Amino acid sequence: MRAAGILLPISSLPGKYGIGTLGEEAFAFVDFLSDAKQTYWQILPLGPTTYGDSPYQTYSTFAGSGLYLDLEHLYSEKLITKKDLEFQQTTIDFVNYDNLKVSRMNLYKKASIKFFKNPPQKYEEFLEKENEWVIGYAKFRALKTYFNEKSFNEWPDEVIKGNISEEIANNIKDDVNLHLFIQYMFYTNYERLKNYAHQKGVQIIGDLPIYVAYDSSDVWQNPEEFQLDENLKPTMVAGCPPDSFCEDGQLWGNPLYNYQEMKKNNYKWWMRRLNHCLKMFDVLRIDHFRGFEAYFAIPATDKTAKNGHWEKGPNFDIFAELFKEHKHLKMIMEDLGYLTPEVHRLLNRTGFPGMRVLEFAFDGRKDNNYLPHNYVENTVVYTGTHDNLPLVGWVKTLSVDQIDQIITYFNLDDEDEIPSALVEAALSSIASTAIIPLQDYLGLDESSRINTPSTVGCNWKWRVNKELLTFEIIEKIKKLTEKYFR
Repeated sequence: MRAAGILLPISSLPGKYGIGTLGEEAFAFVDFLSDAKQTYWQILPLGPTTYGDSPYQTYSTFAGSGLYLDLEHLYSEKLITKKDLEFQQTTIDFVNYDNLKVSRMNLYKKASIKFFKNPPQKYEEFLEKENEWVIGYAKFRALKTYFNEKSFNEWPDEVIKGNISEEIANNIKDDVNLHLFIQYMFYTNYERLKNYAHQKGVQIIGDLPIYVAYDSSDVWQNPEEFQLDENLKPTMVAGCPPDSFCEDGQLWGNPLYNYQEMKKNNYKWWMRRLNHCLKMFDVLRIDHFRGFEAYFAIPATDKTAKNGHWEKGPNFDIFAELFKEHKHLKMIMEDLGYLTPEVHRLLNRTGFPGMRVLEFAFDGRKDNNYLPHNYVENTVVYTGTHDNLPLVGWVKTLSVDQIDQIITYFNLDDEDEIPSALVEAALSSIASTAIIPLQDYLGLDESSRINTPSTVGCNWKWRVNKELLTFEIIEKIKKLTEKYFR
């Protein structure tokens, strides 16, 4: 079935509380999608972010960020006051993570005290359902607070290894409850939104980073699953090799998996992780799919990726385990970047669609896989991703030769027509699914870019202006979607 959707992070939703949330504006955006005849809403990872505020670096692959809680739901439950709500309001139209993290945590401490005076039965059911990760995560976050937010490898040796004294346990008890409360509210809010989306005929595409952050409850609770030394410090870390875009390569710094140990327990941790996401989302996109076939390993002490080397990954083994539990899965594999015949064979063996990005198509090569005439049906096409410039800004970066190629390819009159031509190219293509970033429907420029890879400090902050989500835009998207039978 041909389908279409829109890419927009939860954080980029409009609203008066400093960041997009799982509240009123999320429900309104579902209405927007439904009215525009969209099948999918693609979001970014939802976890609590660490340094740099990237949703691809979080304190847990299972937990949700407290910044996304529906504050008005807390108010309706009488856990916060009207004055509390007003204090959280801001006129700032971009996300200020530092301020929000402080103000929200103070608010949730107050709300959690009221909550635990008479917790509902559903809270106990939540703890029982999520017990494999949620208690450990809450302890991890509470211990970070207790040890002044130091990375877990800087805690006392016995605590690093999970041995918490009675004195420390008593001191962190309230903070453990605080983080359990936040997770309960997050998943309560998320389920309400997901159920509403289903009622309106909208499915949610979630996003799973292949790696986890080192300073995370994932690594602290499961050190044997990662390539760590006897002091639980990484020996090798993740990244990408040097190329024409970056002569030093990319040093991501994530700890690498100990696939030899994982294989012994049939990839139990990966199965927990994937099953958790498959319950949350209707479709799951896995970032950096090529890392399952082979991954780039860099010595943890290095400052660049120059000395890295390729290591073989688990290949099809993890998917084989997954298929034992699930017969019908909807997943998308991010197969961008440096690919080998082995990666292509692995993708074909899974049967899942890969990705095509139109902004990568116009380099003069007729055999470029991102050109629409080279697509296959089992593909998800994007004009750009969260890492790309919006089309209007992207056109400004093109060479004269690239502009000439695009104008010739689509039979255009001038370069001003390129953004709309690429949107229609995605929708009209043979690809079974087309996902368009909201900025490209709205015709926004480079100021609405979500992320610039290999930079820190200016990313993940953009939010859409609610006034741009007009009836005229809905009709435009609807007509294009229906025109190409999606």
